[in-house]
Amino acid sequence: MQRKDLLGLKGVSKSEIDEVLLTAAQMKKILQSGNKKTPHLQGRSVVTLFYENSTRTRVSFDLACKYLSASSSNVSASSSSVSKGETLLDTARTLDRMEVDLLVMRHPMGGAPHLMAKHVKAGVINAGDGMHEHPTQALLDIMTINERFGTLKGMKIAIAGDILHSRVARSNIYGMTAMGADVHIAAPQTMLPYGIEQLGAKVDKTIDEAVKGASVIMGLRIQKERQSSGIFPSIREYHKFFGIDEKRVALAEKNALIMHPGPVNRGAEISSMVMSADNCVIDEQVTNGVAVRMALLFMLTRANN
Repeated sequence: MQRKDLLGLKGVSKSEIDEVLLTAAQMKKILQSGNKKTPHLQGRSVVTLFYENSTRTRVSFDLACKYLSASSSNVSASSSSVSKGETLLDTARTLDRMEVDLLVMRHPMGGAPHLMAKHVKAGVINAGDGMHEHPTQALLDIMTINERFGTLKGMKIAIAGDILHSRVARSNIYGMTAMGADVHIAAPQTMLPYGIEQLGAKVDKTIDEAVKGASVIMGLRIQKERQSSGIFPSIREYHKFFGIDEKRVALAEKNALIMHPGPVNRGAEISSMVMSADNCVIDEQVTNGVAVRMALLFMLTRANN
């Protein structure tokens, strides 16, 4: 991967994604070995800079650093100079002067990692920016599908849920269509952004239409904190019309993969019965998240040599 940063999957080629998948497969072997400690990033430094709360993404990056022997440091906005009024660019310059090799950044404003990348020598990995993109989540999703089927080409993939606020959906549309998949999305009109078709996805009127014949069904988290704005009437009604349950899974291909970026609101996006099924691969997604992030840390430090 001949790039300094990974800021999104828009414009990333199939060959670049294939390279990430190949490297991540090797990293997964390390994860599943008895000795999760390699010298791949010995002598390298990584800072995770999170302006939003996170569990899966932050911990997986932290573990990826440790498994690859990198020196890592976690910075949260609440415990840093940001709380004292330091600007994003001042933080960037400070970290750059500390000779950091990679910055992993999550920010509530779309485009923040792009701004950071323009002002630092370090490589920047976007760990989620506003409602824009979440490229590492999409890459781990693609890896999980590729492991099961060997390809995404020509495959129907259904994504259902809060598309409007989902950076995961946007990155997956970019990445999955680059891999040749046929991506269908379904959501209530209040959760469907205008012009989403221009990203390459097909918008279906109902979730039943989206999942029919699909090889993969992905649910997205309902952001309950937004319910007060009237974006949907109730959790119960949402699940009735857009939830992934046994009847809807039966419309898809046999043994279609059930996926979700987490955390899951059981009984909202996905029923508990579906989550307990053998074809639900949410736990695999978590494991592959560490492998993908190990791969990216390794690849981007090599590219920055």
